[in-house]
Amino acid sequence: MRLEMDYIDLYYVHRIDTRVPIEVTIGELKKLVEEGKVKYIGLSEASASTIRRAHAVHPLAAVETEWSLWSRDLEEEIVPTCRELGIGIVPYSPLGRGFLAAGPKFIENLSEGDFRKRFPRFKPENLEKNKQIYLHICEMAARKRCTPAQLALAWVHQQGDDVCPIPGTTKIENLNQNIGALSVELTAREKAELESYAAADAVKGDRHAFMSNTWINSETPPLSHWIAE
Repeated sequence: MRLEMDYIDLYYVHRIDTRVPIEVTIGELKKLVEEGKVKYIGLSEASASTIRRAHAVHPLAAVETEWSLWSRDLEEEIVPTCRELGIGIVPYSPLGRGFLAAGPKFIENLSEGDFRKRFPRFKPENLEKNKQIYLHICEMAARKRCTPAQLALAWVHQQGDDVCPIPGTTKIENLNQNIGALSVELTAREKAELESYAAADAVKGDRHAFMSNTWINSETPPLSHWIAE
């Protein structure tokens, strides 16, 4: 293999082909597991029903989806489904794509071609309102003697032992901050306070741009309707 390895530990279907029944996709990956080329299979941005259908073909090890203080729609169906089936949860963008760590100012420092500039939450009319969420996080972080990033990441960590967030970073300083978040403890009252700051009605703008929304919590056609091309 061009990857110069004997097998892949975790193979994600990172974006689901919504034209193909998930049973067909997972069926092909199951063959790779049986051949020893892949150890475990995961999905990204799948709906609860898609997760169930996939898991029935071959056990899923992980489901990757956006989860942070201000992106919590998965808590209604996806998290309970994963926990019922024993699937690990891998939150991406646990720092709200950088906003929960640095607030509105980070938008000003993005390059012209950065895809985050297209996101509704970062449009000027929404950014000013969402700024209040960040300011509240800063206030609690000061009380806790940690950074806003550590506080927001600690909230995700403490959602359960089956949760493994994947914050991205390009700087050693930020990496050390992320590691430090493991030492930040939140009481039940503090968690509730944080959640109240970023309640659904307080967050302005969708979490993805219009075109990207077609890939969120993806559904696929039923297997009974499938005609292989």
